[in-house]
Amino acid sequence: MDNYPNHLNERGEVHMVDVGSKAITERMARAQGVLLASPSICQAVQEGRIPKGDVLAVSRVAGIMAAKRTGEWIPLCHPLPLTAAEIVITVQTDRFVVESTVRTTAPTGVEMEALTAVSASLLTLYDMLKAMDRTMVITDILLLEKDGGRSGHFIREGVSHVENRSPDQ
Repeated sequence: MDNYPNHLNERGEVHMVDVGSKAITERMARAQGVLLASPSICQAVQEGRIPKGDVLAVSRVAGIMAAKRTGEWIPLCHPLPLTAAEIVITVQTDRFVVESTVRTTAPTGVEMEALTAVSASLLTLYDMLKAMDRTMVITDILLLEKDGGRSGHFIREGVSHVENRSPDQ
């Protein structure tokens, strides 16, 4: 952790880390999150019976927009020029699994952009479905994978539990 970027300056004040001397490399991050919902809501979404329209399309767009604006949401994040942002939403019996993949060519990684994309997608799903059920639960937002930069390649082990967990756990 000695070489870890410090968000405190020499006076102990919070500041944005200077990444100007870091190499510009291709970077990628994937994140995932879950919205637990009733089977009736999941079925209604799959059948296109939601009064607010195509909630999956709106949620995907919200995730992409959020990824692009992460530097405005998270105080010490650098604004990054994204080269790609993809949101995939899988509707299961009792949940929506949202996965984002974000890419950039920059001097710092896109983990926060991937996590922010998932969060915004899940919040949008909740917002568009809350009239049908306010007991839905957003859970298990996590980084699945990151690649590029000094710290190299990271892949989270044992993620399958997220998709197979019962809503009561």
